[in-house]
Amino acid sequence: MSPPACRFCRAPLTQTFLDLGRQPLANSNLTREQLQAGTEKTYPLHTRVCGRCFLVQADDVVPAEDIFDADYAYFSSYSPGWVEHARRYAVAMAERFDLGPESLVIEVASNDGYLLQHFLAMDIPVLGIEPTANTAEAARARGVRTETVFFNEETAIQLAARGDRADLIAANNVLAHVPDINGFVAGFRHVLKPEGVLTFEFPHLLNLIEQVQFDTIYHEHFSYLSLLAVEQVLAAHGLMAFDVEQLPTHGGSLRVFCALRSSGHAETEALRQLRADEAAAGLDRLETYAGFTPRVEAVRDSFRAFLAEAKDEGREIAAYGAAAKGNTFLNYCGATADDIVCAFDANPAKQGRYLPGSHAPILAPDKVAEVRPDYVLILPWNLKDEIMGQLAFIRDWGGRFVVASPVTRILD
Repeated sequence: MSPPACRFCRAPLTQTFLDLGRQPLANSNLTREQLQAGTEKTYPLHTRVCGRCFLVQADDVVPAEDIFDADYAYFSSYSPGWVEHARRYAVAMAERFDLGPESLVIEVASNDGYLLQHFLAMDIPVLGIEPTANTAEAARARGVRTETVFFNEETAIQLAARGDRADLIAANNVLAHVPDINGFVAGFRHVLKPEGVLTFEFPHLLNLIEQVQFDTIYHEHFSYLSLLAVEQVLAAHGLMAFDVEQLPTHGGSLRVFCALRSSGHAETEALRQLRADEAAAGLDRLETYAGFTPRVEAVRDSFRAFLAEAKDEGREIAAYGAAAKGNTFLNYCGATADDIVCAFDANPAKQGRYLPGSHAPILAPDKVAEVRPDYVLILPWNLKDEIMGQLAFIRDWGGRFVVASPVTRILD
């Protein structure tokens, strides 16, 4: 059997980056009826690195429509920290690129309008592109004009034909989610104005490797991105990067500023420095990607040891955050509802359901004081400080916080 082909450059993929075995879809929380039916599907979760373009990618085994269906449960607005991140972005971009009432800001994967609402508040016209029906409806309810479609070259041409061409396009935490990365990126040149700016935000592969952030690997993420790989994709579709910012979000992300290659945007020193940093870290050498699996196994073994010790001591563990990354982590570690009594999550669309794979029940955060767990395992570790602040009261009964990345530790 021939190896799969790289989703960008079509070179054969012969080197594994990390194989996480069979996993359920990380955002497909189960109803009680689905749990009782016992029909939960699992799919291989195997990532490889391309030896030609160095794009790290998951095998393409799940149709995007099965993941981002009409009942997709992720609503960006349920994280106050993320909404504030979006507000700061809007203010900074409006100032840097002199956006006003005659401008147009498009967001691709606009979710529930968490970001575009901030441009609207500054009287800057907006358009959201969002494929999931329930989040798009939530955006429209707050006044954000939204199209319920997948963004690709075909839909981009249609948008441009009706006059929707942007001064600024935001595509935050979506580039990793598209199986057809070429068809997706090819669309942007059609909807950018000649000097328009496109910004991508995505978790930086360099942080994933250095900090063993393997739980960010799940079926929704088809690609794991470096500047090295992204610049090659951009160049293939008439685009270029001209600036970059390094962000703390999602355990360390990049915000890459892009434009048409024919534009007048000048390349910054920050971009040149990041290229040098990635080269120094060896992201252009296959041997850098080897040896990641043993480091991931060490994280798993550390957590399993914690579970065993807590069980021996009769202590009860609850999780906070029914997040996709947490489900990858729990399922790779083999944790079940016998280990994790429940998961708390602020999103009402998740409450009353069960985590995929582990089948721990999902409860509202106001149930924490009723459950009174000995340990609260923070699954979205990138929101650790926010969550610890919200749940500081668990110390009233001796409760303690736990994080499991990059090694399991109890927090004081």
